[in-house]
Amino acid sequence: MYCTHCGVQTGDQDNFCRECGQETPAGREGRRQPPSGEPRRLYRVSAEKKIAGVCAGLGQYFEVDVTLIRVAVAAGTIFSGGLGLLAYIFAWIIMPSDRHQPPYRSRASAPTQTAA
Repeated sequence: MYCTHCGVQTGDQDNFCRECGQETPAGREGRRQPPSGEPRRLYRVSAEKKIAGVCAGLGQYFEVDVTLIRVAVAAGTIFSGGLGLLAYIFAWIIMPSDRHQPPYRSRASAPTQTAA
């Protein structure tokens, strides 16, 4: 795997690039993965947004490269006479932002109560 920021080869399990410190896809997945048993949620991703983060949120939810989602939205807008843009605006209004999402805490890092 290569870093998308500086192009240096990184390991498959590395969370951050050794050269530039950019978070890798493995690091993002480990940070965003919900605890087992909880359903996945669709959010607008503010960290990777170009306009509103809708395409980044869809890419993260479906585990697809965000560029493919952006190309699909642009093609849908062009070929549908603007309906893709209308759908994007509706998704912008409806989808919650990830800023309101509570940070993920693993069960291992959660404080434990001891009986006294």
